[in-house]
Amino acid sequence: MAEPQRAGQARSMGAIDRILAAKGLPLLSSSGTTPIPDEGGPGDPGWHHGARVEYALTRWETATPPRFRTAEATFPDVRAWAERALDDPSKAGTMLLTGLTGTGKTHQAYGALRHIAAGGPDRFELLAVNSADMYGHLRPTHVVGSSERELRRLSTVQYLFLDDFGTSKTSEWTEEITYRLINYRYNHCLPTIITSNLPARDADGPDLTDFVGDRVASRLAEMVTALVPMIGDDRRRSRGAA
Repeated sequence: MAEPQRAGQARSMGAIDRILAAKGLPLLSSSGTTPIPDEGGPGDPGWHHGARVEYALTRWETATPPRFRTAEATFPDVRAWAERALDDPSKAGTMLLTGLTGTGKTHQAYGALRHIAAGGPDRFELLAVNSADMYGHLRPTHVVGSSERELRRLSTVQYLFLDDFGTSKTSEWTEEITYRLINYRYNHCLPTIITSNLPARDADGPDLTDFVGDRVASRLAEMVTALVPMIGDDRRRSRGAA
């Protein structure tokens, strides 16, 4: 029974590699694996897995800006969070990546989401948004109910990636919006990725608590299952100087 199982796994890996290659993405298979052509069809587990991979990667690619479409999760803690999400999204919690500008937070976040998509999950829905853009979209407009619909969309999506959290000016309105969003995702155990230039806690300077307020900070303290500090120089400036 072991040989058919290995063959099925290799066929599935071959399908995944072809999907990734067609999209111009790095392959996930190890160098020692020789993919076997997947000649199966509906009813073959390898075929169905390949179809799920293709669907999820297409959704990921649609939500990912071109600059980050080669992103890979290279940090062990980031990959571990992605594996937990792939195993059971309701138990993944929130991954918070902190660090100065240009240390690779956004790259790792998109890489984690790509890792999940490439695993062929049964379901994959993703919204990725810069926090400043999010608050801009949520401001009341002349279109009645549009802001509430957008907040509902962000609150209920399976995977939410909030980039550059803590860069917008704070107000009672932003604190209330943030609380409603985070509280919903907390109550419904929805996996979330957050990046921020601010540290989670800092006794000597501004931190995320100063931005989100005590209510949201309390929720985040329970939601965060992976805190990943990103340390290093601004890679964008380094590339520009090279």
